[in-house]
Amino acid sequence: MTELQNRTDVDVNYTWDLSVIFKDDETCQAAIEQARKQIDDFQKSHQGQVNTVDNAIKAIDDYRQILEANVLIGTYSNLRLSENRGDEAAQKLGGLTGNLQTDLSSKTSFLVSELLEQDESFLQEIGQTKTEYKHYIDDLLRSKPYQLEANVEKALASFSSVFAGPYDLYQKTKLLDIDFGTFTANGEEYSLSYLAFEGGLESNPDKEVRRQAFKKFSESLRQYQETTAGTYDIHLKREKAEADLRGFDSVIDYLLHRQKVDRELYDRQIDTITEKLAPHMRRYAKLLKDVHGLDTMKYEDLKIPLDPESEPEISVEESRKYILDALGIMGEDYTDMINRAYDERWIDFVQNKGKSTGAFCSSPYGSHPYILISWSSLMEEVFVLAHELGHAGHFYNANRAQNIFDTRPSMYFIEAPSTMNEMLMANHLLKNSEDPAFKRWIISSIISRTYYHNFVTHLLEAAYQREVYKRVDNYETVTASTLNQLKREVIEKFWGEDVEITEGAELTWMRQPHYYMGLYPYTYSAGLTIATEMSKRILNDGQPAIDDWLNVLKTGGKEDPVELAKMAGIDITTSEPLENTIAYIGELVDQLEALTEEIGK
Repeated sequence: MTELQNRTDVDVNYTWDLSVIFKDDETCQAAIEQARKQIDDFQKSHQGQVNTVDNAIKAIDDYRQILEANVLIGTYSNLRLSENRGDEAAQKLGGLTGNLQTDLSSKTSFLVSELLEQDESFLQEIGQTKTEYKHYIDDLLRSKPYQLEANVEKALASFSSVFAGPYDLYQKTKLLDIDFGTFTANGEEYSLSYLAFEGGLESNPDKEVRRQAFKKFSESLRQYQETTAGTYDIHLKREKAEADLRGFDSVIDYLLHRQKVDRELYDRQIDTITEKLAPHMRRYAKLLKDVHGLDTMKYEDLKIPLDPESEPEISVEESRKYILDALGIMGEDYTDMINRAYDERWIDFVQNKGKSTGAFCSSPYGSHPYILISWSSLMEEVFVLAHELGHAGHFYNANRAQNIFDTRPSMYFIEAPSTMNEMLMANHLLKNSEDPAFKRWIISSIISRTYYHNFVTHLLEAAYQREVYKRVDNYETVTASTLNQLKREVIEKFWGEDVEITEGAELTWMRQPHYYMGLYPYTYSAGLTIATEMSKRILNDGQPAIDDWLNVLKTGGKEDPVELAKMAGIDITTSEPLENTIAYIGELVDQLEALTEEIGK
């Protein structure tokens, strides 16, 4: 039985180096004090003075500098907390940072209010006089119908750290309070945690280990379902209150407004995948069942690899070559970024107590990206790292090309560059392998990791989330039993009678932080739809397609999702890209069935 190490005991060479942002916590705290003074000076200098174009531009210039400083403070604080949520010094710093963000929001809220009190011609003149602010002004004009009175906006801004409370509480419950203990399988005792479960136990090829891990994991989650549901309900009530205040018809409309897409694109993604992908994934589930000789295909069996013995173990050092070989087509500047990520410790590879689960990339304006991952030495981690390097490459390019207002695209598009890298990795491995067993492992990994993760796991989250918001719009309070029921219904609809939905499957809503991030879940499939079409273009067109894609990355958030996809040669206003992607997944299942038959002979 292996226990997770404390953060102080891990090999520092496999941790990220945050000193590039701030030397230490004390330096960050000094920056917080300096930022407070900067914010106070901004308020004294500009409040009530945004009445000429020149004054407005000067105010936006100063606000831009404040944002750039605060992004670095917030990033450092968040990453310190992510590496170990039990670290009291990181918790203290997080509290100071939260207070600073509240200060920033409340004391600068007058800027937008005073700008939007002016007529449209005044605002357009700002964009014409200083063209790099045109997109910022366009965004303000787009939100003008939903802007509240200045004192109301300031009051809401003053509560920003309070509004962030449910997410923080969720993370503490998840990572600090729940003790999963141990479980026994085949006479051996195993230590259980979020990292242990999601890092290998849930996909363990041994049926007894996998199913016992799921049973114990679910039992432990259930003990905290009421607390977690109550936390989520507070978050939902806050979203509903603000949606009503701003005059949106529903919470979904309020959240989609930020993404710059309409309801049609949102509903299409959920409805089409639920209906048309399900038959292909049920075939894949049947293949898993047959290959592994299972009497019954259960929910907790869905993540087992088709070819566990064909998956090589990969060290951190070895992963670099795979990633460089696969992503080298993106050009020298892109591969230079990848090498720097390894050499300059942009990546936190270690596993330790209190570390955030999963993987993510944080790309602060004014510094380089940082990636969190818990390396398990399995080949699938190479796909995960390629995914996060896709986010890094996106903002590495956008941050250098755009000002801070224009770097981040709509959430609808945010997962396209990351999943694009997964597709490039898979295409590279397939191109360079002749072994049927390894080819089968690669294709099954594309399905079980890339498409299952983005088109099934997160899509079912989205379908569930949509049902939750229907109840929220009816002013209903959601309870654990309500959330369990909704989640089970969504899962059962997708898998039908082909998979037994075990007791505990309904609790998977407790595992994802995405529900505290707006309509994030469905965007994974939206991004992968764009990535699938783009990877085909690169295979067929070569360098011109790569050049188009790099241009999209540099554009950042200056265009909406429809226009960004159009720049990549993809029309997401129609269902064709999504239909093509679902058909491609079906073709992959066909190939797996054929390879399985070939290997069997």
